[in-house]
Amino acid sequence: MIAPKKKPVVKLIGENGNAYLILGKVKQALKKEGADQEYIDKFLNEAKSGNYDNLLCVCMEYADIR
Repeated sequence: MIAPKKKPVVKLIGENGNAYLILGKVKQALKKEGADQEYIDKFLNEAKSGNYDNLLCVCMEYADIR
């Protein structure tokens, strides 16, 4: 499993609160920073394992949300 070189910055302020949009933006940012598919799958599994609040908390662990 290869983590990203640095924690990616993802701008969500002013975006639609759609969970799939948020997942997609963080996934793209992780990939852009060099994370491999195994790392991205780990993020997606954790983010989808609970409610919307869990999704946001996991996204904040994996990316710098702005």
